[in-house]
Amino acid sequence: MMQMEADLGTKLDWVAVNHFNTGHPHVHIVIHGHDDHGEDLVIASDYITQGVRERATELVTLELGPETVLEQRRKLENMVGQDRFTRIDRQLLALAEDGPIDMRGDQGGDHVLRQRRLAKLERMGLASQAEPGVWTLAPETEKMLRDLGERGDIIRAMNRAMHEQGRAPDPGLFVFHGPASRDTVEGRILDRHLSDELGEKIGVVIDGVDGRTHHVAGIDPVSLEGVRNGSIVAVGPEVAVPRPADREIVSVAGRDGVYREDTHLANARSMPRIPGGDADAYVASHVRRLEALRRAGIIERIEDGRWQIPGDYLERAAAYDMSRAKQMSVRVLSSLDLEAQITADGATWLDRGLMSRGRSNVVDAGFGYEVTEARKQRQDVLVERGDAWRDREGHVRYRKSLLAALERRELDRIGQELGASRGTSYRVMADGERMCGTLKEKVRLASGTYALVENTHEFVLVPWKPVIENRIGQEIAGIMRAGAMDWQLGRQRGLGL
Repeated sequence: MMQMEADLGTKLDWVAVNHFNTGHPHVHIVIHGHDDHGEDLVIASDYITQGVRERATELVTLELGPETVLEQRRKLENMVGQDRFTRIDRQLLALAEDGPIDMRGDQGGDHVLRQRRLAKLERMGLASQAEPGVWTLAPETEKMLRDLGERGDIIRAMNRAMHEQGRAPDPGLFVFHGPASRDTVEGRILDRHLSDELGEKIGVVIDGVDGRTHHVAGIDPVSLEGVRNGSIVAVGPEVAVPRPADREIVSVAGRDGVYREDTHLANARSMPRIPGGDADAYVASHVRRLEALRRAGIIERIEDGRWQIPGDYLERAAAYDMSRAKQMSVRVLSSLDLEAQITADGATWLDRGLMSRGRSNVVDAGFGYEVTEARKQRQDVLVERGDAWRDREGHVRYRKSLLAALERRELDRIGQELGASRGTSYRVMADGERMCGTLKEKVRLASGTYALVENTHEFVLVPWKPVIENRIGQEIAGIMRAGAMDWQLGRQRGLGL
């Protein structure tokens, strides 16, 4: 970088990182866009595309000596059999721009290496001979080779992650999921890496509860912020679930399929208890939802205060919400590892699996075997604490509403501890209660992830939702409904819990 500063005539503010996530270790450099005088930093495109590489080559040559012809030849020979896009492929594509590649006769230079590479591409179905010595490349040659190279990098990352767990990797149990996959993968995060050179997408290696090792590509890095390796997650497409507000809109619309704002307002004012206590604000939130869906072409406004609601409104509204989520979603099922969950006082992921009445997706192999054993140990702990017991047949029976009791137990303990350290009091929110305050932080517990919202005198811990991800330090408001927060993220007039 000192050489770059000399070339550009200015000091540079930069950071760099070495990457070993592909078959070719490389360096990424980020440079601040201003020079040492505060002006815009202007770098010629030729210097970026060629000059930096040439300067680096010069410095390496000074350090290690010039690269011999034999070393250069060996590099090219190593490329002949690779299942990735190589320098030889780039040469062949350049030759193919003028039509079929004529390899007849002895053309000197790298002619033999190119012939051998073409033979390799032919076996891969990416090249063919129109006549002996005259070659044609498949239209998707470069893309196919780059995809194969990426797959090889992914397999190496998966092998490395399995070795770090002390387990022998089994390529037969490797499963690959692209960004458009509709599968949901549940398991433990083993590793993550950049899945593109710009760092805009992350690839994640997951030790699945199904006994297989999964790689999920194309994940937004934001969704993994604060999620450490070892966390148990579910990665998959967003699930289209109708909102409670949409269900109420359908209810108000009735049989004729027309939502009337005045009817809804009259109904709300006649209710003994309205969420938030403000009927006008409550109805206005539904109207905002209708306007958003009208702009999306899902519903039609007949006139002010009246909207035509189609028969498949719930399905279309849910599909609209899902279409706006363009990334694979990452749900943290537990930030605690299995060992910590066994003795935790909260409602853990292990507990939810034990008490689930649905069909289990846990297979008695790999990570699934670890989960099975951890569940048995968790049952022993629950029995010892009096939260469960064994019947005459030896089956474990659980206290009624045990998950809610465990969650409340943990929240009460954490609330008291946080209250002592913050100098404020912790309060439990009641259903239907409205609150507003400053979102202070995200708190990860055995029972899940919670938002700490605080005002001058007290604070609450409420279930976290991705919609407030970027609002830490800001004032927010919401209503507690059936144990979940319905956040109202517009401007609020005042504070107070």
